[in-house]
Amino acid sequence: MTVIVRDLRPGHRADAEGFARVRQLALPYFLMTADSVAYDLAHAHPDAHFRPLVAEEDGEIIATAQVGIAHDSPRPGQGYLNVYTTPERTGRGAGALLVRAAEEHLAAHGATKLFAWVLDEPGNRAFAERRGYRASRSAHFLRLDLANGALPPRAQLPPGVELRTGADFADDPRPLFELDAEAMRDEPSDISYEFTDYQAWLDEGWDHPLTSQDLTSVAVAEGRPVAFSVARTDGGTRYGTVMTGTARAFRGRGLAKLAKNDSLHRARAAGYTEGFTGNDSGNGPMLAINKWFGYDVCATEVRYVRELG
Repeated sequence: MTVIVRDLRPGHRADAEGFARVRQLALPYFLMTADSVAYDLAHAHPDAHFRPLVAEEDGEIIATAQVGIAHDSPRPGQGYLNVYTTPERTGRGAGALLVRAAEEHLAAHGATKLFAWVLDEPGNRAFAERRGYRASRSAHFLRLDLANGALPPRAQLPPGVELRTGADFADDPRPLFELDAEAMRDEPSDISYEFTDYQAWLDEGWDHPLTSQDLTSVAVAEGRPVAFSVARTDGGTRYGTVMTGTARAFRGRGLAKLAKNDSLHRARAAGYTEGFTGNDSGNGPMLAINKWFGYDVCATEVRYVRELG
């Protein structure tokens, strides 16, 4: 049986469904749908040189790769490739073919340093290390049983603070962009990011089909958003938070916890039964907050890095 690697075809529904299916099987803690796959391809920033790849065996997609340049980093030449294979279809060479194609693409677009997330399992780590990648930081996926778990009770809001939803900013989400840009600068990561392109932020995040503006919670004080918890949903029963943060001048007051608790309560009331999030393993404060909510670590990924000569 022959394995081939090719590009994901824009506008091809079966490709998007196959890509999402592989990711759901290999990484069930990360929300992805066929619609989100198609949207990501259609709205990728041109400077990202985004190239989703698939590996096929006898016409069936068995592995995928998300490949691109970190265009929103102030440091040039940083590329990423995240490769996942259907668990029962490993050992067929699909991953190796995808890595080779991804590296060639990134090198052709000026990448000098490559980053790849690898599930923290011996076989996966050995696969990366054989190809010259070295382990860097790690991150955890966390799961919360929204159907049966007990959420912390809603706390009384501090004076001068109110809670709103993301939908309340539908006419002008720029204040949320500014808050996100400030909070992102302090996120632990191998790659530093700077949100300076408002339209790209809208295209890649705020208007994304998985983003739930209704379930996103925002703490407002002094007339502006000062803390938020951005929610995503898969259109079924799964809910996730992809960013929870606070403006620097308002930290230490528990406002991010208030916003996230509000979002979780409303997600459960809306019928969502599973909650997911992710944290850098060195982000002690956020891990403590999520433990307080009842999240448990369900998987760990390790960031692997390779320098191109």
